[in-house]
Amino acid sequence: MTPRAFLIRGLVAGFLASFLAFAVAYTVGEPQVDAAIAVEEANAAAAPADEPASDGHSHSHAEEDGGTEVSRQNQSTWGLLTGLVAVGTALGGVVGLAAAFAMGRLGRLTPGQSTALVTAVGFVAFWLVPFFKYPATPPAVGSGDTIGDRTLWYFVVLAISLVSAVGAVALSRRLLPRFGAYRTVLASVGGYAVVVTVTALAMPTSNELGDFPADVLWYFRLSTLFTNGVLWLGIGVILVGLIGSLHQRESLAHARREMAANL
Repeated sequence: MTPRAFLIRGLVAGFLASFLAFAVAYTVGEPQVDAAIAVEEANAAAAPADEPASDGHSHSHAEEDGGTEVSRQNQSTWGLLTGLVAVGTALGGVVGLAAAFAMGRLGRLTPGQSTALVTAVGFVAFWLVPFFKYPATPPAVGSGDTIGDRTLWYFVVLAISLVSAVGAVALSRRLLPRFGAYRTVLASVGGYAVVVTVTALAMPTSNELGDFPADVLWYFRLSTLFTNGVLWLGIGVILVGLIGSLHQRESLAHARREMAANL
């Protein structure tokens, strides 16, 4: 089982999972985006004439010199699908390579089991923890003047979360022979939780909601959680199935070769 085999199957898993994520994003997420845009447009219409009508968000991409405008309809369909396919496929490839690296390094776990663990750790460390500290915000929320700082803060939390997750896995490998699975999991997960909690408390808080409707914000963030959860779950389920099938075929082939050598 080569890294190339993991990579190819990861790309396939990410590609297929992106269509599942698109179905969720289009049916659950896009109505919340439309509601947020409606709030933004209402605020812009109610703003005094001497104030800018936009806060830096844009929903139709057109160049100032008269370039082609991308309609909201295309953004919510083909644009959304294209973005999710690109991100999902790349993410699946990364998860596949990480699973290839982890194979044989996580105790007695089979390749399928280690792949499932890598996917779960990746979802928590790469997406869930940064999301809890700096959740996604819809149009009309946040100032364009602070977007650089907010982006930097997000990536700082992301980097610390990833490094801490890798450290927790490395710690678990060292502790497992001495303390057993139960205490090792408690120590590793607890250590990771402490690090990311302290990081989250120490990082600046972004609070630029203003009078944005709380229900629209809640459902927007919930739909974002559902979309990304389905994407990661799809990658995990499909990739585990593909890797498990590959491992079974190679194990059978190896058994046949050993049997033939003993005849």
